[in-house]
Amino acid sequence: MGVFRRHNPPMTVLLSPTNIASIERATLDAVAPRVVDDTLPGWLLPFDATTIGRAKSAVPLRHEGLSADDIAHIAERYRLHCLQPAWRMADVAGLQPLLDALHQQGYTPQQPTLVQTGKTGTLAGARCRHTVVLRTEPDAAWRSVYTASGFDPADGEARIAALSRSKVVMYATVLEGDQACAAGTASFSRGWMGIHGMRTVLARRQRGMACAILSALAQEGLRRGIRDTFLQVEAENTGARTLYAKHGLSTAWTYHYWRA
Repeated sequence: MGVFRRHNPPMTVLLSPTNIASIERATLDAVAPRVVDDTLPGWLLPFDATTIGRAKSAVPLRHEGLSADDIAHIAERYRLHCLQPAWRMADVAGLQPLLDALHQQGYTPQQPTLVQTGKTGTLAGARCRHTVVLRTEPDAAWRSVYTASGFDPADGEARIAALSRSKVVMYATVLEGDQACAAGTASFSRGWMGIHGMRTVLARRQRGMACAILSALAQEGLRRGIRDTFLQVEAENTGARTLYAKHGLSTAWTYHYWRA
């Protein structure tokens, strides 16, 4: 079996090891897996029967200095929870021995995703014409966006459940009359604002609703004194990447999900 080689774009943001770890912890605070095992040094192991990859994939807390022997130990822990082993691994040189071990053990990289960071103040200053309703608890309007026509209903329900379970998020909805047209959430945790669950119903896309949600959530982040923002966006989602770049978000690293 060959050796996996990284195919990540150049990083435009260099983050400290402390920031890398805090982003990964904040990510799980937001998607709220039912169980998180943090007993293996350098790792977070979330366990959940969900469609959300971040909530059921082992993730390293640092990008160097980990042992490839951890891969077998992690796989066994997932099997003990009756879950398929999965990893969310940054495409960085410091993790190459672990990427090679995953490849050699029959796992393949899938779903390339960018971790992006930016300044909360830049997002807050975006000019967007839609009014956004912010709530500290999910309501029926917010939930309805995730199960709207054209979306996978099982995935929508999983995202509703996870984000509703989180203790650190704010819920945002754009309404036209009594119809909810777009939704998103922000987590406020570990010194970061995280953007999650951005979704616009198919018939209302390209109207600036996502921009409005980003701006409203960022204004709330500033009110809470949070200056830095992160999010994850799939590499193939060029529309979202264009929006995020317009508002000052840059890629810190790329990761793949490794699955059998």
